[in-house]
Amino acid sequence: MYTDLPEAELRRHRSAQTDPDDFDAFWEQTLAEARSFPGEVRLTPVSTGLSTVETMDVSFPGFGGEPVKAWLRLPRGANGPLPAVVQYVGYGGGRGHVLENLLWASAGYAHLVMDTRGQGSGWSRGATPDSGPAGPQVPGVMTRGIGSPRTYYYRRLITDAVRAVDAVRSLDRVDPERIAVIGQSQGGGAALAVAALVPDVTALVAHVPFLCDFPRAVVVTDSAPFREIADYLSVHRDQEEAVHRTLSYVDGVNFARRATAPARFSAALMDAVVPPSTVFAAYHAYAGPKDLAVWRYNGHEAGGPDDDRRALDFLAERLSRR
Repeated sequence: MYTDLPEAELRRHRSAQTDPDDFDAFWEQTLAEARSFPGEVRLTPVSTGLSTVETMDVSFPGFGGEPVKAWLRLPRGANGPLPAVVQYVGYGGGRGHVLENLLWASAGYAHLVMDTRGQGSGWSRGATPDSGPAGPQVPGVMTRGIGSPRTYYYRRLITDAVRAVDAVRSLDRVDPERIAVIGQSQGGGAALAVAALVPDVTALVAHVPFLCDFPRAVVVTDSAPFREIADYLSVHRDQEEAVHRTLSYVDGVNFARRATAPARFSAALMDAVVPPSTVFAAYHAYAGPKDLAVWRYNGHEAGGPDDDRRALDFLAERLSRR
């Protein structure tokens, strides 16, 4: 069943989220700190038995210079620097099995799928720990360090996501001027953040992006992961203002206001996990050229292979050699 506002109202919905006065300075300082740590991108070839795809086990410096894992997949035998697709993963997942996720390399792109620190056991494998501060939290990562934007989990994850683009751009086999960022759910939210923080990325694909329009999301869905925040505030009743302030620094609506790369969004009207109004809020706030696919009879899976088909067409146009 439909989980949110009628479609006509969704198309009029705008978020009540506000920008912290120091939003831009906060992220500039965060990324400058991360880039100041020494470290290098390490690539180790992996034998997979595949004849058409070459795979590398990747480690690159993320937040605090800490090593973050990834898979890099390349079309075997491809010549010249390739356009790249950097992919981020949904909540609870990691970079997955070495034989998973072969679409983008099969389409001719260098494809880096980033591991998700401290996750990767809910539905796919991960290999990157999170060193963030411990403290009272609801199970999951939504409230880890939520008392301050400096200690919040998603500050670290979004920094990792930016550094993944830095890592890909350093590779000889990648064209640094043709980089797309893509993800679904949490991965879509991370990709949206990167499109704002790395303003020269070529394109963005955000399928049912999570982490958007927190003021509305935490009160209109009873589903995890947004539910973790409500559960935390039901116990820590005196922290509502501080929690929402922290969330404003990672809200996709605030990132959308700063992102200008051509973008493709998708929303699903029967999605109970990411309420469609929160996707519409980010889409409406997005500052660059944009398109939105609306799946009226789907839940959090959104368009599935139909989203992939449209994303392939979208990126083929944006990443072709100019």
